[in-house]
Amino acid sequence: MKPVVDDLKPYEPGKPIEVVKEELGLDSVIKMASNENPHGSSQVVQKQLEQAGTPNLYPDGHARELRQAVAHYLQVEDGQLLFGAGSDEVILLLCRAMLSAQTNTVMATPTFSQYKQNAAVEGARIIEVPLKDGVHDLDAMADCIDDDTRIMWVCNPNNPSGTYVDASDFSAFMKRVPSDVLVVMDEAYGEYVEADDYPNSLEMLNTYENLLILRTFSKMYGLAGLRIGYAVGAESFISKLEPLRPPFNTTTLAQKAAIAALDDQGFVHDCREKNLREKKKLEVFFKDNRCFPYPSEANFLLVDVGINGDRVFDALLHRGIIVRSGEALGFPNCIRVSIGTEKENEQFMASFAEWIQAQNG
Repeated sequence: MKPVVDDLKPYEPGKPIEVVKEELGLDSVIKMASNENPHGSSQVVQKQLEQAGTPNLYPDGHARELRQAVAHYLQVEDGQLLFGAGSDEVILLLCRAMLSAQTNTVMATPTFSQYKQNAAVEGARIIEVPLKDGVHDLDAMADCIDDDTRIMWVCNPNNPSGTYVDASDFSAFMKRVPSDVLVVMDEAYGEYVEADDYPNSLEMLNTYENLLILRTFSKMYGLAGLRIGYAVGAESFISKLEPLRPPFNTTTLAQKAAIAALDDQGFVHDCREKNLREKKKLEVFFKDNRCFPYPSEANFLLVDVGINGDRVFDALLHRGIIVRSGEALGFPNCIRVSIGTEKENEQFMASFAEWIQAQNG
């Protein structure tokens, strides 16, 4: 076993609802910790799931039907797509393909933990550049590039801050990155973005062959439990990654559900509108309670609560609300709150207000 494995810590997801009920003896618990879609998945997907097909047969490893559907939707070529068991698996494959003890990779901090985790397994030197007011400092990241740099990671919107890099800054950044350094634009939360100046990364693929885009069906499309995501990039690069992909890495059910999800953009539009409305409501609530929510283009808010996030996490947990403490996310005085349904958000605000009242005696 690689020595580095001894130092790794497993990914810590939000606490499962049933575990919290059992541990604390609660009858009702809501989870606002893992940035899932609180509205579930579309009715089109639900109908597809009822027709599960033949689980005794291996899935189509090439994901031909899904590949064609995504290519048509994005207006790219079939060969520009690589599918994975969530975009997490694509991150793993990228690190396996490109990183070693003789290379380095550059990323923001704090950002999505799996960039660092997978790079560490490959023995690469990890260069972390602190966020600037919660946003990627692209100039400082570009300054870190040397002859050994292989991958630059840009999580946009960023998890856990929810902030985004705009089109102008990203375009200037791409001009500074050498053509032999891969830039990974992780757009897991891209469907939630409202900002007019968000980068059109798909268009930029025509200019930059060293740009790779990650997307997922786990967030907006509500398929987190089925584990399916993908990369979009230059066909020549994707073709080199394909042999590293496990032969049957995405299930038949996940592929069919993803096709159905992609076909129901009405559901996507509805969820985006609900998320925006509820996010604004929570932003006002936090500001009224003297807490600072970072500006978010995602389906969650990172909130500076002024004290250690573990304390707030624990207080809310005992009130039946699961959030994420910022302590484990690199923001020790924050909590990260996934935007829930209107009812869930009202319950959260009532519980948070109750905690504040108890703090004030």
